[in-house]
Amino acid sequence: MEQNTIVKEILKALDLHAAQLRTQMVEMNEQFETKMQEMNERFEIKMQEMNNRLEARIDRLENEMNERFNRLETKIDSLRTELTETQETVDFLSSKTIQHERKIRELYRQQ
Repeated sequence: MEQNTIVKEILKALDLHAAQLRTQMVEMNEQFETKMQEMNERFEIKMQEMNNRLEARIDRLENEMNERFNRLETKIDSLRTELTETQETVDFLSSKTIQHERKIRELYRQQ
């Protein structure tokens, strides 16, 4: 009978130990899940911060490019105006040159 009592006591001790192990495992699992959730939240915050910085940088670059394109368009418009004026001047001078050449030929023929 004593052996039976000893076995029961051992089983009781093992059950108690198993219950403690289960409790510890549940606690460790909860701690692990909490840590994972915290890490996930920190990761999401970091990703959002990085996304915000990237979007701000893209916006700055886009604004800078738009500004440069506007300046370039202004310069091109100015060059077009200058080219048009130059062409008009060349046209005027060409017509005057032709007029003068005619007069010179007329004068040459008169001699």
